[in-house]
Amino acid sequence: MRILLIEDEEILASVLLKSLTKQHYVVDVVQDGQMGWEYTQSTNYDLLLIDVGLPKLDGITLCQRLRSGGCFTPILLMTAKDGSRERIQGLDAGADDYLIKPLDLEELQARIRALIRRGDRPCTPILEVGALRLDPSSCEVTYNNKLLELTAKEYSLLELFLRNPSRVFSRGDIIEHLWTFDDPPQEETVKSHIKYLRQKLKAAGAVDWIENVYGLGYRLNP
Repeated sequence: MRILLIEDEEILASVLLKSLTKQHYVVDVVQDGQMGWEYTQSTNYDLLLIDVGLPKLDGITLCQRLRSGGCFTPILLMTAKDGSRERIQGLDAGADDYLIKPLDLEELQARIRALIRRGDRPCTPILEVGALRLDPSSCEVTYNNKLLELTAKEYSLLELFLRNPSRVFSRGDIIEHLWTFDDPPQEETVKSHIKYLRQKLKAAGAVDWIENVYGLGYRLNP
């Protein structure tokens, strides 16, 4: 899952980045509303986390611009102000949810999970295919109730497949979903992550669940 965090307060942005990354989200961070707008025009995100009091383009105006431009990505607004008027303005601008600073990180994580579940596809909190089970709240993956020890990228790769059953992902698609602008990998790196994830699934009993679609990419095919 890829998130765009738009926050101009460096310390808070750093805390949020650490918290979100720990939950295996891929996070791009920008410091002003105009840059946030530009990022949304070039990349597809699963959620936008936007501060209201941004320089260059404030969060509410950015939210209005995104919605008028046909963007349906879930938006969670953050503000230091506790006035109901600003909350109403944010929701009327098209935001899906609203949080008041100082933020409770556990509540933030729960609201993010809830917003992602409201996507175009029905999505249960626990992702399951056969005996394979991924819990986004605890970031645990099990097969036949046995815990799988996955790296952060292997976890994110498996989650991507589970949330998009039968969809074929090219290596370029995978890079777009699972890496930030700051650390784009070579396509061979994607191939290596696929290889190691396959090995761990096979060792647990899920043999050949990640299928090569010749000339196109990969998909989950239990």
